[in-house]
Amino acid sequence: MAEAYIVEAVRTAGGRRNGRLSGIHANDLGAISLNALLDRTGIDPAAIEDVIFGCVTQAGEQSLHVGRNCVLASKLPQSVPAVTIDRQCGSSQQAIHFAAQAVMSGTMDMVIAGGVESMSRVPMGTAAFVPEGAKPYSPAVLERFGVKGFSQFAGAEMIAKKHGFSREMLDQFGYDSHRKAIAATKVGAFEREIVPVPVMLADGTHELHVRDEGIRYEASPEAMGTVKLLVEGGVITAATSSQITDGTSATLIVSERALKAHNLTPMARIVNLTVTAGDPVIMLEEPLFATDRALQRAGMRIDDIDLYEVNEAFAPVPMAWLKHVGADPARLNVHGGAIALGHPLGATGAKLMATLVHALRARGKKYGLQTMCEGGGIANVTIIEAL
Repeated sequence: MAEAYIVEAVRTAGGRRNGRLSGIHANDLGAISLNALLDRTGIDPAAIEDVIFGCVTQAGEQSLHVGRNCVLASKLPQSVPAVTIDRQCGSSQQAIHFAAQAVMSGTMDMVIAGGVESMSRVPMGTAAFVPEGAKPYSPAVLERFGVKGFSQFAGAEMIAKKHGFSREMLDQFGYDSHRKAIAATKVGAFEREIVPVPVMLADGTHELHVRDEGIRYEASPEAMGTVKLLVEGGVITAATSSQITDGTSATLIVSERALKAHNLTPMARIVNLTVTAGDPVIMLEEPLFATDRALQRAGMRIDDIDLYEVNEAFAPVPMAWLKHVGADPARLNVHGGAIALGHPLGATGAKLMATLVHALRARGKKYGLQTMCEGGGIANVTIIEAL
């Protein structure tokens, strides 16, 4: 089977809800990451054979095929097709998988995979409650699992209880996410992966948005401890949950034939693509078991992996992952995670890949693993080799 390579991976700096990126339409926001790939690689835009874009809330300004509309808003010619996919929080990670599979099958040579989510302009859950009274889950589904509904918040609390995580343990993890993100920002660790975005400020002046807006530079363990619990009697707070964020990300995935034909230098090679599904009630625990399968299929041990990006949807998820897999905490989310940097839903998968690729290369490391929990009890795992 042919190999698939990542040539470039970019993302925008996260924008807080109603923050610096909130004035940008989702089509135009997605076009920013697409254009950045073209500008950085210098490839002929017409050589792109497909664009696979993730987006979770496909309603309002993100409806009517947002992936195609991002292409039409970009420098890509109208001849480049696109598809919009939804695997919940893993949408753009799945986009990477589909793109890599197209290349590995030999049916395509150059594919862009990424995603976009403007959570300020299209609030999370919008698509689920239109029209009013809509019921996303049929009685048959609810009866099968003996529940009245499925909740990521309930699932996160279940994981914390199952694995014995206290409020204090979660707060410390959340604080560490901010601490690592602050350190990474101060040394410019994100500069290579971030695409500058021109934004208009409240006073009418313009500025380039280049820093993740959600990082709490004033964070402290004491402040974390004062945040209200999300559920009475629970252990999770907004400070130990991912931030609502606007953003876009994209990767260029190509074949060896395309590398030679277009004189491109690969940044990484795709080693393994895995997706599994499990309990939709606890929902967010599947990355643990998906990682087991990915490592087995790749013939690797967790100690072979130099860096891991495990999405911080809620603090208990990466904490449970570390415990289950037996991974080294020092290799996890080394530049912070979604608790500090934000989680722009459909864009997060390719966003984490951008961070992982650049972090591996900057540190002179070889193997990276990325995984994230997804609605419905699904999880994607991607293993790459930095080149």
